[in-house]
Amino acid sequence: SGKRRGERHIKGGRRWVRNALYMPCLGAATQNNPVLRAFYQRLIAKGNEPKVALIACMRKLIVILNTMIARGEKWEPSRYALR
Repeated sequence: SGKRRGERHIKGGRRWVRNALYMPCLGAATQNNPVLRAFYQRLIAKGNEPKVALIACMRKLIVILNTMIARGEKWEPSRYALR
């Protein structure tokens, strides 16, 4: 699978989660959330396509939210900032 060339498509997974997170993550990654905006800009500067960087931000947001729910925490930007 590592030698695959060409465009990739998301086929599996939970479609409703992807659809629910796309637009909020678009705004967060490009404008509002400093943690996701820094992550998105770093990926773009590294040469990733904007949509690929956005999907990476969506995944990062899911991981952060799952961790917050499991620990019963509130949002704290300094905890998730890139170091």
